[in-house]
Amino acid sequence: MADNLLEVDAIETCYGLSQVLFGLSLQIKAGEMVALMGRNGMGKTTTIRSIMGLTPARAGAIRFAGEAVRGLPSYKIAKLGIGLVPEGRQIFPNLTVRENLVAASGNRLGASDPWTIEKIHALFPRLAERTSNMGVTLSGGEQQMLAIGRALMTNPKLLILDEATEGLAPLIRDEIWSCLSMLKGRGQSVLVIDKNVENLARIADRHYIIERGKTVWSGTSEQLIAEPDLQHKYLGI
Repeated sequence: MADNLLEVDAIETCYGLSQVLFGLSLQIKAGEMVALMGRNGMGKTTTIRSIMGLTPARAGAIRFAGEAVRGLPSYKIAKLGIGLVPEGRQIFPNLTVRENLVAASGNRLGASDPWTIEKIHALFPRLAERTSNMGVTLSGGEQQMLAIGRALMTNPKLLILDEATEGLAPLIRDEIWSCLSMLKGRGQSVLVIDKNVENLARIADRHYIIERGKTVWSGTSEQLIAEPDLQHKYLGI
């Protein structure tokens, strides 16, 4: 579809001889927040790695903003306008908070309202307080805030978050969900992986559930809430 920002069509991805994705498909429209759900080990992170070219898909098609990206190196895919908040955060430990943000600044000419350090500080005041702190000294929650801020500084057309609130304290989780709600209000396109169905159903437009490397269900938040048996079967809830 021409109005899809991201199209993942029947991709197959392997680690060596071990196949993880078996014809997985999903789509995200501009301005849409989409959740990717499933139990651990079902292929969620591999899907993201395939989109980003970190673990290239061996079959199928991936198109971003109308351009075929399967087979492109990761840095070229990122430059097209995808910002990744990876599992484990992966901030630069030996750079300050400010240096982490400055290092990621990009795509400013094509952005109508580009992200700045001041806007990131307004989004996460805790980062303003720690602007001169080295990344390695931050708490897990602060590192996640910094990872999100760093991805936003690339002014992405699509923001991808892998395990958005995994392992974070409840208050920090609330702050992350508030951030995602604000980003949705700005019209930011988002693909998010998380285990909190309640919050995902509250803010995401649509959901994909994957099981053993395949898309087994997709639908709206209303449809997801209306099918508790589905949640129990595929999400263990």
